[in-house]
Amino acid sequence: MHALTLDDFREVHERIRPHLHETPLRTCRQLSGLSGYDVRLKAEMLQRVGSFKIRGPLNMIARMSDEQRRRGVICSSAGNHAQGVALAATIHGAPSTIVMAENGTPSKIAATRAYGGEVVLHGKIWDEANAHALALAQERGLTFVHPFDDERIIAGQGTLGLEIHDQWRGVQAAIVPIGGGGLIAGVAMALKAANPKIRVIGVESSDGPAMKLSIEAGRLVTLDHIDCVIDGLRVKRCGENTFDVIGRFVDEIVTVPDEQIFEAMVWIMSRCNLVPEGAAAAPVAALLQGKIDLPKGTRVACVLSGGNVDLSQLAGRRWN
Repeated sequence: MHALTLDDFREVHERIRPHLHETPLRTCRQLSGLSGYDVRLKAEMLQRVGSFKIRGPLNMIARMSDEQRRRGVICSSAGNHAQGVALAATIHGAPSTIVMAENGTPSKIAATRAYGGEVVLHGKIWDEANAHALALAQERGLTFVHPFDDERIIAGQGTLGLEIHDQWRGVQAAIVPIGGGGLIAGVAMALKAANPKIRVIGVESSDGPAMKLSIEAGRLVTLDHIDCVIDGLRVKRCGENTFDVIGRFVDEIVTVPDEQIFEAMVWIMSRCNLVPEGAAAAPVAALLQGKIDLPKGTRVACVLSGGNVDLSQLAGRRWN
């Protein structure tokens, strides 16, 4: 994927801005005191559909031809991507089909339908749902909206990085969760285009660090087994485009186990009055666990990527 310029990101932002909330970048004094950095939280759980996942589809669908929009779009998703695609398609007057596993979370299925998506339930796991979505795309002539490995998706997600820069011109580092890599790829390109000195650090679950292992190997690695249970971080194989961009623009990837990420969720809820989903809490978990090594006083933005919490993942857990 070719590198996007600051002007490119501003063009994308102007295209999708009318349909977005500009989410706040909140000061976090307790986290600043604990870490020794000047920390602010990009509260993307306050975005439409409850996560950053609206940004990429808004850009992609806006750039499709009239004929493609008339035919419609399709995706497979466990939740956030489904809702983002459904609402973005509705905004642009395009029909959307969302394939979800039969055991999908009922609240997420209902939300996707409420945003205008036709939900098709298929299979027991995401891989089966995804294979069915690809087959339906061919059968019906629909445009498949990849959750992370499309240049238009990455460009849309990168507008979050542009907002961080514009909201805090003194920002020196950003910490971003990594699932498939679309968010951090876009954010890293946007921030580096604005100021190449800004350090970008990714956080993965140590229970399934597909991107970190791929970067270390110099090639895409497919995990044979994955213990991570957090939806937004649970990816066996990252994307070709995201792997390429992250290799060029991300300075470091650190890992934190699921359990510490869940603990960070509760910490954010109790100390910051924000409700993050699991993936969104990963950057804060990295700070709380001392995984980030920066000069004291560094101005750090943590990307809290969404707030669509699956409470079943927290049930039965014991907290210190």
